[in-house]
Amino acid sequence: MSAKQSPTTLNLEGNQACALGAIAAGCRFYAGYPITPSSEIAERMALELPRVGGVFIQMEDEIASMGAILGASMGGLKVMTATSGPGFSLKQENLGLATALEVPCVVINVMRGGPSTGLPTRPAQGDYMQARWGTHGDHSIIVLTPASVAEIHSQTIQAFNLAEAFRTPVVVLYEESIGHLRETVDLPAPEDLVLVERKWAAQGAADFLPYRPGADGIPAMPRPGDGYRTHTTGLTHAENGFPTQDPTQIAAANRHLSHKLDPHLDRIEQTELVACEDAELIVVACGIVARAAKRAVREARAAGIKAGLFRPITLWPFPARQLKPLLQHANAVLVPEMNAGQLIVEVERYAPDRCRVEGLNRNDGEPITPAQILDRIRALAHD
Repeated sequence: MSAKQSPTTLNLEGNQACALGAIAAGCRFYAGYPITPSSEIAERMALELPRVGGVFIQMEDEIASMGAILGASMGGLKVMTATSGPGFSLKQENLGLATALEVPCVVINVMRGGPSTGLPTRPAQGDYMQARWGTHGDHSIIVLTPASVAEIHSQTIQAFNLAEAFRTPVVVLYEESIGHLRETVDLPAPEDLVLVERKWAAQGAADFLPYRPGADGIPAMPRPGDGYRTHTTGLTHAENGFPTQDPTQIAAANRHLSHKLDPHLDRIEQTELVACEDAELIVVACGIVARAAKRAVREARAAGIKAGLFRPITLWPFPARQLKPLLQHANAVLVPEMNAGQLIVEVERYAPDRCRVEGLNRNDGEPITPAQILDRIRALAHD
């Protein structure tokens, strides 16, 4: 690597890496409300945004924060907000609005124990299903689950790229333990980053409809000031943006929101596979638990057990296309997660009947350890 392109090496906390990733991705507007354990993201964004001509605003609550980033995004900016459990719950109504209006935005959720106030300073993974289905109605969404400080940085950039490319909210989920973890990170040089800009409507298009899908299934956005008349509503709307009661138009609108990501899964889905080629026992885990599982799998391999790790980096859409072929050759699947059992339900959908699926659950505010996973691997392997 040349001196010009040498990366910047920093010792960063996960939440700081998130903020720096957002700035690198082109985020120029942040609205949020302080909440443990995500507050360091807001602190760093307040420092960094003025340096690049961006705007930071602390709103009166989480509902207003989500509304503010939607307005700024419709105004043409790349936008982000960050929160944790209770705040994520408050954001759900406006997350639904973002989905209905197809507004690009990034929402960070640094997961803590719940429900309600729960465990503000302890890690958890209880928001998997809320991230997918927290807002009402049928819809698609993209959710990313980084597992290291470096990956928080890179996946925050990826979140912006996906949001802009597909006109959708993108949620980034990671646990308190990674948000407050410090690791040495090589940040890529700005010229080495591949950044995606949203598709704007061409000026002067006489037949422009603000919600008409393009050839890629994604509508072009009208740029403010280009002279297009648009109508913005959370009501189910036709391609012209106005509310409709026509069943044909309603069905088309709902079908579009539910399936617009389907042709682009190759671009969206990311996974990490460790020793899965001949695995007879597969561990499926995300985030901080996947780090523990990786060590457990390696120790199991050293003991002669054919174990492998399947890690969804993209949690939603769930990467079933990558998992299903692996399950055809496995005898058992272990799903360790820091909740009462959410990811396991999705894994069970794709496991063949002969494949045993078991969970390893912990929701007491402590992370699952490599030793706990290894013990369950041994037990399953010898059953």
